[in-house]
Amino acid sequence: MLSTSALWWLATLVAQVAAGSELRWAVAPAHAHALLMGFSFMPMFFAGFLFTAGPRWLGLAAVPARRLLPTAVAWLAGWGVFLAGVHLDARIAAFGLAIAAAGWTLFAWRFAALLTRSAAADRTHLRIIAIACGVGAAVLWAAAAGLAIDDDALLGASLFAGLWAFLAPVFATAMHRMVPFLGVAVPRLDERHPLWLLVVLLAVLPAQAPLGAALARGGAAALATMAVDAAAAALVLGLALRWRAIQNLRIRLLAMLDIGFAWLGVALALQAVAAAQAWTGRGAGQASLAGLHALAMGFFGSIQFAFVTRVSAGQAGRAHAIDGLAWALFLVVQAAVVLRIAAAWRPDLPVLLLAAAALWTAAVLTWSVRHAGWYGRPRIDGRPG
Repeated sequence: MLSTSALWWLATLVAQVAAGSELRWAVAPAHAHALLMGFSFMPMFFAGFLFTAGPRWLGLAAVPARRLLPTAVAWLAGWGVFLAGVHLDARIAAFGLAIAAAGWTLFAWRFAALLTRSAAADRTHLRIIAIACGVGAAVLWAAAAGLAIDDDALLGASLFAGLWAFLAPVFATAMHRMVPFLGVAVPRLDERHPLWLLVVLLAVLPAQAPLGAALARGGAAALATMAVDAAAAALVLGLALRWRAIQNLRIRLLAMLDIGFAWLGVALALQAVAAAQAWTGRGAGQASLAGLHALAMGFFGSIQFAFVTRVSAGQAGRAHAIDGLAWALFLVVQAAVVLRIAAAWRPDLPVLLLAAAALWTAAVLTWSVRHAGWYGRPRIDGRPG
C-alpha cells in the first residue's frame, strides 16, 4: 500500500505537471491524496505492531497471523476499490472506504478484546492506543459518509481529526513507550520520558482538530492557537535537542527516531505560524499545509521507517538494523520532506512538488522491495524464525 500510494501520486503529478494532461477526478485530488497517503498503509503498520508487540506487553499468548488475514485482505480490497472510485465515481470510492472502515473497526475491536483479557499491571500506553484506534474507526466511517453524501466539510474535518486525534497520538504513545528501551539501559521508563510528557502530547495533539477549525475565525481563537502550538513546539524541539545531548546518535536508529521526533516539533511550529498569520488576517493556508506535511511525512514517515526497518532486520536475523542502504534511503525521505514543505510555500514552482514526490517514491519503493525480499525466508543467522 505504501508503494502503491506513492506511485499513484507521482503518476498523477507527472500527468498534470510534466505532461500537462488533466486526469478524471471523481474525488477532489487533495482529499483523495490525504485519504490514501494518510490512512491506507499506516493503520496496517499499527495492526502489525499491536498484534505482535501488544500481546507480549499484555502477557497474553501470541495472536496467529492467519486469524487476522481475512480482515487484512478486506482492508486492502477496500482501498483498491477506493482508488478506482477516485477516478471513476465518488460513490465507488465511498463504498471502498466503508469496507476499509469496517476492516479497521474489526481490528480495533479485537485489540480492545485483548486489553480486557489482560491482567498486566502496565496497560496505560496500550489503552491510549486502543482509544485512538477507536477514534480512527469513527474518522474513517465519517469520511466514507462525507464522500457518499458529497459533504466536503464533513470529509475535511474527518481528515484533520484523523491526522491529529488518531495517527499522531498512536505514534506519540508508541514512541513514548518504546524509545527508552532502544538506547542505553535505564531502570525506569520515567527517568527519560516521564508520564507528564505523554499527558501533554495527548492534550495538544488531538486539540489541533478544534484549534485548526477555529483558525478561520481569526482573532482570539487564532491567538490562543498560536500560544498553545508555539509552547508545544518549544517543548518537543527542546526535548529532541536534549535527547541528542544524552544519546549516542552515531547509533543510526536513535538518530532516525530523534529526527522523526524533531519533525513533530517543526509541524507544531508551522501550525503556530499559521495561527499567527490567521490572527493578523494574512491567511494560514501555506503554513498549515507545510505543517501537515511535516507531521505526516516527517514525523509519521520517519518513525515508521525506523521502526519497520528495525523489526524487519531483526526478524531476518540481520545484526545491523540500519545499514548503509537503509540510512541512505532515510536521508532521501528527509530530502523529500524538505522539498514538500518548500513546495507548500512556493505553489508557483510545481517542480518542487514533483521532485518531492519522486524522491519519496524512490525511497519507499526501494525500501519496500528490499524488505519484501526478506519476508518469509529463513533467518540469515540460522536461528529459528
